[in-house]
Amino acid sequence: MDTSSRDPDVAHLRCLDCGTTHRDRWRCSCGGVLTYDEWPIADGPAPDPATFDGRDGLWAFDAFIPEQPHVTLGEGMTPLVDAPKWNASFKLEYVFPTGSFKDRGATTILSRATAVGVDTVVEDSSGNAGAAIATYAARAGIDAKIYVPAAAKASKLRAIERAGATPVRVEGTRQAVTDACLQAVESGEAWYASHAWNPAFLAGTATIAYEIALQRDWNAPDAVVLPLGHGTLFLGAYRGFHALEHAGWIDEMPRLLAAQASGYAPIADDRHSDAMETNATETGATETDTNEIADGIQIREPVRAEEIHAAIEATDGDAIALGADAVEAALSRLHRNGFYTEPTCAIASAALEVYREQGTIDHHDDVVVPLTGSGLKG
Repeated sequence: MDTSSRDPDVAHLRCLDCGTTHRDRWRCSCGGVLTYDEWPIADGPAPDPATFDGRDGLWAFDAFIPEQPHVTLGEGMTPLVDAPKWNASFKLEYVFPTGSFKDRGATTILSRATAVGVDTVVEDSSGNAGAAIATYAARAGIDAKIYVPAAAKASKLRAIERAGATPVRVEGTRQAVTDACLQAVESGEAWYASHAWNPAFLAGTATIAYEIALQRDWNAPDAVVLPLGHGTLFLGAYRGFHALEHAGWIDEMPRLLAAQASGYAPIADDRHSDAMETNATETGATETDTNEIADGIQIREPVRAEEIHAAIEATDGDAIALGADAVEAALSRLHRNGFYTEPTCAIASAALEVYREQGTIDHHDDVVVPLTGSGLKG
């Protein structure tokens, strides 16, 4: 792997466990996850929303992004539209270049890969992240191999292949896919463009918070309901709203409320272990229900679980698990009302209704729900 053209100004990373700083690693030598040693914070007051220049897409918020825009397709500034039948606003993340929110992280992580002189990247993904990494690697002129479950949807495999990347199909569990990818990384075959481990990906997903705040005239909503697998969008939203509050651009952070697929819900299970039966009744899940519809968030061991729990606690948030029936019903309702999404992202709108039924969200609360993937991927 050629790293001869490294940028000396690449932001350093710090281990959340031992505090060691690194320049170019995906995980600390102690096994801990990494974050930026310093996250940039904008100076001065928030600009007038009416005069904010968004022509650079999400990179218009470069004051908050610890990477440089070496690889971009003009991504970002997705619409925030009223959804009166849900008494909420939907952030249409499915209009990105590759049809999902994962482009937010792909532009920043491939920009970092370019800065450190990478010539080949690998990633493990059930679909959307792989398609995004493959596409942005093509834009950067970097080779890519995407490790995918053998049963990955044909539509997502086509997106990877047509971008010139090589899909590597792996039989077995989602963890088996990750293990196979890590073998390639540890052998020195390629640079790990991991949407779960690499903090450069979170630097991109944080931009959803900046856009939501801008589109609401620098006012945060009362709550944001998001799908949760590895937590890349959830933690990005937390990081972004926290940065805006710290900069004084918003007055307070919204509550962050997560939706997980039953059978793949470690965060929700941890939070509701004493009330599993009640929670199952309310969400349409059962103790034996495994939600195979929301395939994009089938993660049983998110690598940043501690950070996810901390973000939930810091925002007075929560996480619940939903069964397949609830997601199917929510998906049909979205399609009938003009929101052509893939199945996984329907779990967030389904969770919105459950949170209201539980009283977690009041009917008068101002709520934003990101719709994270296109129905063309379904």
